[in-house]
Amino acid sequence: MKGIIFTEFLTLVENQWDEDMVDDIIDDCDLPSGGAYTAVGTYDHKEIVDLVMALSARTQIEVPTLLQVYGKYLFSKLASHYPQFISKAGGVLEFLEGVEHYIHVEVRKLYPEAELPSFETSRLGPNQLEMIYRSSRHLDDVCHGLIEGCLEFFKVEGQIERTPLEDGTRFLIRLPES
Repeated sequence: MKGIIFTEFLTLVENQWDEDMVDDIIDDCDLPSGGAYTAVGTYDHKEIVDLVMALSARTQIEVPTLLQVYGKYLFSKLASHYPQFISKAGGVLEFLEGVEHYIHVEVRKLYPEAELPSFETSRLGPNQLEMIYRSSRHLDDVCHGLIEGCLEFFKVEGQIERTPLEDGTRFLIRLPES
C-alpha cells in the first residue's frame, strides 16, 4: 500500500487528537516499518489495519467508523494532491465512473507496483450509479468514506446504500433529482 495512505492517516490522527496519540498508536503496534512512512514508499496494508485498531482501542470509536471518517478525509487530501484527476469530471457520478478506467490507469503510471482495488460501475439512471468494489484488502469502510468525501467535494447531497457481496461490496449512489 502506498505511503500516502499512511502519512495522511497519521496526519488525520494528529489533527483530530494530537501528536501524542500518533506516538501512542505507533507504540501500541509492532510495525515492520517502525511507523516511519514516506508518501511514495510502499508498506504492508496490515500496518494501517493495526494502526486503526490501536486508535480504536484508545478512543473507543469502532474501527468501521474510523475507517469511514478516514476515507472521507482522504478524498479531500487526494483531491488537493491530484487535482488533475478531479478536473476532468463533470460531476460526482462522472468522477466515480472514471475511477477504474481513468484514475487507476494514471495511478499505475505513477506507481506501477500499486495494488489497487477494482470498481465496476453501471449507470442506473441519470442520478443513480452502482459501484461494485472489490479488493483483497477489504477496506469497504474506507471506500464508503471516499464516496462520502466525493459527494462533499462536489457539494452534492446524496444517499449511499451498501450491500455486501460474496466477492466485494455494492454501493448504490443516489443523487437528488435535478
